[in-house]
Amino acid sequence: MADTTSTRRRVKLYMLNEERQWDDQGTGHVSSIFVERLKGMSLQVRSETDGTVLLESKIQPDTMYQKQQETLIVWSEAANYDLALSFQEQAGCLEIWRKICQVQGKDPSVDITQDCLIDHGEHDEEFQEDSTIEDAPDAAQEIELPPCELSKLEEIWNIFTESSIQSTPIRKEKLSMAIENSGYIKKLLDLFHMCEDLDNMEGLHHLYEIFKNIFLLNRNELFEIMFSEETIFDVIGVLEHQPSSPQPSQHRTYLKETAKFKQVVPMTNKELLNKIHQTYRVQYIQDVILPTPSVFEENHLSSLTSFIFFNKVEIVSMIQEDEKFLSSLFTQLTSDDTEEAVRRDLVLFLKEFCTFSQTLQQDSRESFFKTLSSFGVLSAIEVILGLDDPQIKSAAIDIFSYIVEFSPSTVREFIMKEGQKQDDDDLLVNLVIDQMINDPDPELGGALQLMGVLKLLIDPENMIATSNKTEKSEFLVFFYKHSMHVLTAPLYANTSEGRLSKDDFQSAQLQSLILELLTFCIEHHTFHIKNYIISKDLLRRVLLLLKSRHRFLALCALRFMRKIVGIKDDFYYRYIIKGSLFKPIVEAFIENGTRYNLFNSAIIELFEFIKMEDIKSLCAHIVETHMKELESVNYVSTFNSLKMRYEQQQDGLKDKLFESTSVLRNHRYRRDARTLEEEEEMWFDEDDETEDLDSMVPVSDVLRSSLDADFDHINRYIGSRKVNKDQSRESPPRLFNNRSTCININLRNNSPNTSPVGSPATSPTGSPTIPCPTPNSSPITPSEKALAAKRVSYNH
Repeated sequence: MADTTSTRRRVKLYMLNEERQWDDQGTGHVSSIFVERLKGMSLQVRSETDGTVLLESKIQPDTMYQKQQETLIVWSEAANYDLALSFQEQAGCLEIWRKICQVQGKDPSVDITQDCLIDHGEHDEEFQEDSTIEDAPDAAQEIELPPCELSKLEEIWNIFTESSIQSTPIRKEKLSMAIENSGYIKKLLDLFHMCEDLDNMEGLHHLYEIFKNIFLLNRNELFEIMFSEETIFDVIGVLEHQPSSPQPSQHRTYLKETAKFKQVVPMTNKELLNKIHQTYRVQYIQDVILPTPSVFEENHLSSLTSFIFFNKVEIVSMIQEDEKFLSSLFTQLTSDDTEEAVRRDLVLFLKEFCTFSQTLQQDSRESFFKTLSSFGVLSAIEVILGLDDPQIKSAAIDIFSYIVEFSPSTVREFIMKEGQKQDDDDLLVNLVIDQMINDPDPELGGALQLMGVLKLLIDPENMIATSNKTEKSEFLVFFYKHSMHVLTAPLYANTSEGRLSKDDFQSAQLQSLILELLTFCIEHHTFHIKNYIISKDLLRRVLLLLKSRHRFLALCALRFMRKIVGIKDDFYYRYIIKGSLFKPIVEAFIENGTRYNLFNSAIIELFEFIKMEDIKSLCAHIVETHMKELESVNYVSTFNSLKMRYEQQQDGLKDKLFESTSVLRNHRYRRDARTLEEEEEMWFDEDDETEDLDSMVPVSDVLRSSLDADFDHINRYIGSRKVNKDQSRESPPRLFNNRSTCININLRNNSPNTSPVGSPATSPTGSPTIPCPTPNSSPITPSEKALAAKRVSYNH
């Protein structure tokens, strides 16, 4: 018995927002109880999930409550604050309606309680005697409509126009009740047929104004009558004869002959079919036939908006419950025997179905997408994306976007499961990336949409973490292993020869989108993206885009570098210094000259950030390597300040060196074996700092094999874009020469003719060279290395 009562009183709570759209406030159970705080009988809705109070509304004696469609109760708490309760069962709606009518002293058989808003009664005799309100007698007086005759049309029009101008709720309500109780709409439609047969344009224009004012009454019961199967086309016919139009419109012809309803999968539910037809026609009336909101104010049609909204909710619910229909739909979608035209209709229907689902409340939408997932909607999207029809692909992307926006975790779980049994090329996420890369739209509208979808998929903020597993770590490892090379393939392909192979607008736009995604990864995937950038030497490729003639792309590349510097990670700094990756930025800055533009300002801001944050390693590298090119730039103080900051650092180092040398001299003859061991350990600690990057960036065949693993995909991308075969065979430049594992590190900007005592020999290029040990050379023990260093120090 308790379960039956619970089901009967189960409701969805809606509130009308500022845009006149119904917002779902949650699902719960309603009751009519006395609330001490409100000092009266109230409607209370408690959430069915956690029991919290969603609504406490005192039943005011003068509040107008409306019962609509047997399962809805709508009322206004205040100006522009409308509420609605949608009941699961009619019995629950009737029960609460009786409680409301009991409190207000109304007859439960009516569908609206405000049938007499101004009722002074015995307790207000003095006010009645002294009152001079003119419309009070009109409110108490029932409206008598004249007979529906051609000769009375002008009189009828005057009554309806007068009610619209006065716009008092009482008069509107009285007129609505008179129309409904007397069956006046059908009588007016009979007059319409007579006027149309007689070609009576004056009468048709009067009827248009009359029905426009009926819409303005904003009463759901009148909409139910006008939008029934028997009368809706006649109502549309009346609205064709707008007085300001020289010729009648042809809305009925369009709806009956041009607009065709396609049943891609046969529907056996007659109620569902009628609801779909009705919703389409009412939506057409609202969007096409009725005047624009500036003339026909939208808040006067809130009930019409609600009518369409709840119709869509019913359509989605009825289709969702029809398992036979959905099973047939997805079977045909994925079948190889389905014709392309039929498949296109199926996909478009599914897209519209998902669009309607946006009107559902949160728990209903969750149930909706779970139902679609159980029928294999993601597998169907995977099949569709493999087809060549652009229209089908576009619709599939829209469906995929709806699913990802609502439940990205469901999509991630599906992708990782299919990754265990499918090749990378067939993965859903890679098909989506491929669709983004090969978007046929010159403006890349679809690619921009897909970039937003991919951001949602790889955003750690919406990833679930539990005690057993972390979705973030699992999916990101999967994505960087199986999909990142697909995303970066166009960038590598376009920079395979150390220059830009293509620099047209569409290619530049695509690469800017890819860079935006990679910049997002730097901000949110610190560990995974760092390993990828350093191991694949990605930053060097990105900085080649600074040479693009499209400034927006060059700025994207610069923003990518700025984001890396802003992370403040020493591994990044060592990678930048070792690869001399400030060189392309300085060259682009010099080439830009003295032009005062965004590109110039962005580069200066990058150097200013390094100075303000006192990033010592980058500051030293810039001054030692690039100050000759930059010292002539004097219209900003940034570079002179960088040089001064560097000199201060050097002075500080000299002071520390002098202090340490003095300490060594004082303790020269008082060193034991333990002291020597400690100094050796300090020596090797210092050496380790310079060797950390070597462990972070493999310079042997490990790096080459990791790069070669992506060649196939990059070459396939180049082939798909019809690039020269020689270019497709070109592999991305490696960080180091294949023939030697020697590393050149420019530690100081030494003169070519002088070399400090104890420093390595200088290579012909001017960079100190760390020689590689040969097979015949004997290993140097740590003690020998330390003693040799000390000898150099003492000799100095």
